[in-house]
Amino acid sequence: MWLGGLVVKPAHLRVEPVDIDVGCDVVFLNPHDAERLGIVAGSRVSVVCGGRGLGALAAVNPSVEAGKAAISRGLLKKLDECSSVEVYPLDLPPSFDAFKRRLEGKKLDAGDYKRFISDIVSGFYDDAQIAAFLVSQLHHKLSEEELGYLIRAMVETGEVVSFGEPVYDEHSIGGVPGNSKVALLVVPTVASKGLLIPKTSSRAITSPAGTADTMEVLARVTFSAEEIHEMALKARGLIVWGGALNLAPADDIFVRIERRIGIDPPAQMVASILAKKLAMSVSRLVIDIPVGRGAKVEDEKEATSLASMFLSQASRLGVTMRVALTFGGEPIGFAVGPALEAQEALETLIKGDGPPGLIEKACSLAGLVFELGGVAPRGRGYSLACELLRSGAAYSKFREIIEVQEGDPDVKPDDIRLASRQFTLESPRDGVVTSIDNVAITLAAKAAGAPDDKSAGIKLHVKTGYRVRKGDPLLTIYASNDARLHEAIRIIEEYNAVMIEGVIVKLLP
Repeated sequence: MWLGGLVVKPAHLRVEPVDIDVGCDVVFLNPHDAERLGIVAGSRVSVVCGGRGLGALAAVNPSVEAGKAAISRGLLKKLDECSSVEVYPLDLPPSFDAFKRRLEGKKLDAGDYKRFISDIVSGFYDDAQIAAFLVSQLHHKLSEEELGYLIRAMVETGEVVSFGEPVYDEHSIGGVPGNSKVALLVVPTVASKGLLIPKTSSRAITSPAGTADTMEVLARVTFSAEEIHEMALKARGLIVWGGALNLAPADDIFVRIERRIGIDPPAQMVASILAKKLAMSVSRLVIDIPVGRGAKVEDEKEATSLASMFLSQASRLGVTMRVALTFGGEPIGFAVGPALEAQEALETLIKGDGPPGLIEKACSLAGLVFELGGVAPRGRGYSLACELLRSGAAYSKFREIIEVQEGDPDVKPDDIRLASRQFTLESPRDGVVTSIDNVAITLAAKAAGAPDDKSAGIKLHVKTGYRVRKGDPLLTIYASNDARLHEAIRIIEEYNAVMIEGVIVKLLP
């Protein structure tokens, strides 16, 4: 057993569960035990039970009885509720040599990635080291072979859910405010034709809402793999959070750290998406890459390069895929933030109609899934999807999905709670809306509290091309307290989030 290169006399410590959540696995030790074992507060340790070791953060507390280890609930669950453990100081993980070579830009092989990802999942790397690995991808790009090794390693270190039939999915790389609600239209539309689409979604990384954040406004999104298997076969469609499952668990670690440092490296994005899809046995997949100013991908050349990366890996992994480059130059629909987006998606499904951009995108993506599944011939999927949305079939299926996910299928848009503090930005002049800044809307919505505060966000009253008069509402900010509201207002004004230009540019003579 690896003990970080240190020889320490084994000592069995009785386990004392502790209800504490500091965002990582922690073991609390009595100062005398810590000194005897050579463990320093704040260092990483290996907690061993039944021959299996997991990494954790060491904390020293005199209130812990000597001979005991107070272990956080999350770590104890991973250790299968052990009654006693051994705790050893950690030096460097076994895969540390591979880790250093990756930081230097050297290529790793399949074995390197398997050991490295296994050590990450076991908790042997801290957040700073994992962040360094993620940042390294911005400076030393992964080769196609390395990316394939990384994806397979991420899948192999977790569980795989099998359904015994073809599994479909649609996934957007995100990066455009208001985009998280699209899946709430696509999934029930696809499922209404009988295709199996158990969508596992992430929470927001750099945006004001992830699909899981938005769906959670309407229904529970945290389930076990066994529950998901049963629910998916019953409803044919789900929208759940993938982070609660042991599916490609390294991805959940990567996403948590990416969110904290505000990056989403392209290769890691591809690895994260495809690893999660493979873990759900997805074999037919539509990828959406929004393109436009202020999106993750700002030009078509970059989007085409990213699409090629997806298609190349899909070919290697046996996934049938189509990639759609979609308009991402301004927010999707009018709502930004979990509650506001859930409200807009629900309104659209109930009416069978909604913001043109939202309808266009949802029908296009659902249509591509239909074409992959042979439900519609190539080029005819869009019209079928729009018909299902207009007819109410998609809404009927969405009600089933909400119910199976333990939500209220009778929920109405007005039932959704929005933050109590509001501010409406008005047009300073007559004119035409010439642009809406994605970056400004994203930053302001996050400053208002989204996605952690699901009731916070921004509701737009205009889109590019709208004519406005002085005093007309442009957008409304929702926040739960004045401090957040004022910060969001400051960002909107500083960035000039909504540009209004006069109709007359010049008079002659």
